[in-house]
Amino acid sequence: MSTLDHLNLNERTLVYFTSDQGAHLEEISSINGDIHGGWNGIYKGGKATNWEGGIRVPGIVRWTGVLPAGTHNDQPTSNMDIFPTVVNLAGLPVPSDRIIDGHNLMPLLQGNVLQSEHEFLFHYCNAYLNAVRWLPRQSDSIWKVFFFTPNFYPVNSNSCLHTHVCLCTKGYITHHDPPLLFDLSKDPSEEIPLTPETEPNFHLIMAVVRQAVANHTKTLSDVPNQLSLSNAFWKPWLQPCCSSLSELCVCDKDNSDANL
Repeated sequence: MSTLDHLNLNERTLVYFTSDQGAHLEEISSINGDIHGGWNGIYKGGKATNWEGGIRVPGIVRWTGVLPAGTHNDQPTSNMDIFPTVVNLAGLPVPSDRIIDGHNLMPLLQGNVLQSEHEFLFHYCNAYLNAVRWLPRQSDSIWKVFFFTPNFYPVNSNSCLHTHVCLCTKGYITHHDPPLLFDLSKDPSEEIPLTPETEPNFHLIMAVVRQAVANHTKTLSDVPNQLSLSNAFWKPWLQPCCSSLSELCVCDKDNSDANL
């Protein structure tokens, strides 16, 4: 921040400081086995889970003269939003040849809109759809549905110490039928799953979420094999300077530090 101010770049630079996950609860020393796991406050779970402790992280944003200072916004956004935000700021259109799951954050950050464009957020554990967050329009409720949850170890704990991180595969998870339902606006710690007896709209909420999942699934397509021979084969013309083959490109090593 000080460097941006010193170089008079603070009014031309969007700074976005955030994380992709909550604290790793199972972090263990490789030397003596001491547990150095982090802490996620009131939120359940941590790294590698889709409990709030695994995915709810703060974001700190600054752009002097463009974004209002000292404001707070609790709308759910995603790191997927970074790409369309940057593309928009560059004055370019987002690609139209694929589904872009993120949204431009600038209207929300500038206070021009009050609600995130993400009515639904789909939370995956590896390739498996684990949970869905639904923020209904014109509602204070934030519904979250879990199709399966990790098996904590020790039982009744908040982490997976036996595997050093919670896994998503058979034997390490419990599937739920019907899925678990939480209202994060009232139960951010995800302690009390709702039932048809405790939530009158239980079946309606499940129906809406299942339809959203069906619509979301239609947008998915297989990714080409990233480890195919053509992708894995070394391409010297794509190698950064300096090349090891007859100087395909030239670097100024003597001045490299000065140019940083």
